[in-house]
Amino acid sequence: MIKFLDLQKINLKYQQEIEDVLLQTFRSGWYLLGEKTKVFEKNLAAYIDSKYALGVANGLDALRLIFRAYIELGVMTPGDEVIVPANTYIASVLAISDNGLIPVFVEPDHNTYNIDISKIEDRITPKTKGILIVHLQGRVIFSDELKNIAEKYHLKIVEDNAQAIGAEWKGIKTGNLGDASGFSFYPGKNLGALGDAGAVTTNDQQLFETIRALGNYGSNQKYVNIYKGLNSRMDELQAAVLNIKLKYISHENETRREVAKKFIAGITNPKITLPENPIDEKEHVWHVFVIRTENRDALQTYLTEKGIQTIIHYPIPPHKQQAYKEYNDLSFPVTEKMHEEVLSLPISSVLEEEEIETIIKIINEF
Repeated sequence: MIKFLDLQKINLKYQQEIEDVLLQTFRSGWYLLGEKTKVFEKNLAAYIDSKYALGVANGLDALRLIFRAYIELGVMTPGDEVIVPANTYIASVLAISDNGLIPVFVEPDHNTYNIDISKIEDRITPKTKGILIVHLQGRVIFSDELKNIAEKYHLKIVEDNAQAIGAEWKGIKTGNLGDASGFSFYPGKNLGALGDAGAVTTNDQQLFETIRALGNYGSNQKYVNIYKGLNSRMDELQAAVLNIKLKYISHENETRREVAKKFIAGITNPKITLPENPIDEKEHVWHVFVIRTENRDALQTYLTEKGIQTIIHYPIPPHKQQAYKEYNDLSFPVTEKMHEEVLSLPISSVLEEEEIETIIKIINEF
């Protein structure tokens, strides 16, 4: 079986460095809010070129804390609206609704899979206070038009950067395009921890300090609580591992780009719609390689039988989930068709040349 993602193989590339730093961290006796996290935050901010970065427990918390901080700062109020792509993973929407804010769904562009910026302005109302952009599948979504819309209506741009660390728009990395950004370091991400971990980046000092306190029980001084906060902190072991792997993220992303190029050049089956490769290849880090076909389920079964593991990202859009039954009657045809057709092929920095050729050959024979 060609695995969808061989995490063990990916992490074993850095085995000695990871084992050394884990042992060092274990022996230090300091496992939370220590030097390893501080160093990672500094290194992440330097990589993204943002003023501030702070580690949190996971990617969902990163986004939840951003919106919560905007509420505490009076920028947003429960009941306000936030624009969000209709085809995103549910975590993007949960971060909005968990704060009493209202998600307003916008269809994606069928070529890029990202939010269709041309459709955003029509969805803005007097209650709209933010736009949550999601760099889905590893491809950046940003434009001067988006910036102009945000400025015109005084909206905050929040980035869900769970899938696109290292992607760039006009030389600016994702995570430093909007007002604040949430990262996920779930093990399967391009930069993956050995468990759950996340981060927030921003250039706004007040927002940074508010999020720092909120994630530490609402406290910026021990036993003094200024907010009704929560516990969302990156532990030292995860920070130590991420510090090692951050050194190699550019190489990891470049390897993924090479795999994607081979897929795009080699897969010629007319039943398959390939993802669009941007003119500027730095705009995509290929967190996943998503194809589309009207015979998706048949193709997945066929590939499984041929020894190729695939995943569907995602079978049910957020507005059709039972968790959001209040939105079940909404209709987003582009999103719904997309979710019925998408299939993610194996892609990683450890995919062998023979495996790439096998995947291409078997898909072309479908």
